[in-house]
Amino acid sequence: MRSFVIMAMFAASLSSAAWNDYTEDRDLELDTKGINTLEIDAGAGSLAIRGNADTRNIRVKATISVPDESAEKAKEIIASDMTLSLEKVRDRARLEAYFDHKSWGWDDPPSVDLEIRVPHSLALVIDDASGSLQVMNVDADVTIEDGSGSIKVEQVGSVVIDDGSGSIEVTGVRGDVSIEDGSGSITVRKVGGSVIIDDGSGGINVDDVEHDLTIVDDGSGSLDATDIRGTIKQDT
Repeated sequence: MRSFVIMAMFAASLSSAAWNDYTEDRDLELDTKGINTLEIDAGAGSLAIRGNADTRNIRVKATISVPDESAEKAKEIIASDMTLSLEKVRDRARLEAYFDHKSWGWDDPPSVDLEIRVPHSLALVIDDASGSLQVMNVDADVTIEDGSGSIKVEQVGSVVIDDGSGSIEVTGVRGDVSIEDGSGSITVRKVGGSVIIDDGSGGINVDDVEHDLTIVDDGSGSLDATDIRGTIKQDT
């Protein structure tokens, strides 16, 4: 009985250790003098961007997670397989944050969660692999190419979204909105320009648009359009 208890305790200890994730925070910062656009190349992980009228710097907090590994092994993986950099390239800033795990095939791969603060006048070009994405209070053009995960955009100049899957919510856009989406619900509200949507599947809800609404394709799902002050065109 004594040996059984010891073995059971040892097995429980191993099980508990297997579920421990290694996390590490890193901070990056870049002056935006001479920069008009921030390009972001992000892999797995959440991404949250907020504009601020009182700053001239890009500030990034990166939370790195390596699941089911010891601290020593996780640090080896980070050193060999992670790219994390923020630098100026001509008149643009470029942020890269991702793991190269093409050959790993893990069910729960390493990830980098990003919290970013930018001047509110800085344009954004975002290439995001997976994970939730949020952009708020950026008084400039926002372009998003996203693989999967929810997208939420609030209070921006204009927005172009090319999304594979996941819900999309866009609110408070001064200019135009263009969305090409594979699957997932789409909600668009309070747009000062026109809205164009090309959707594979999922419900579409559009409200309070100053100019036109064009539905290029709506493969499946309901369409609810209210307070469209221009024309409504649906090519399906």
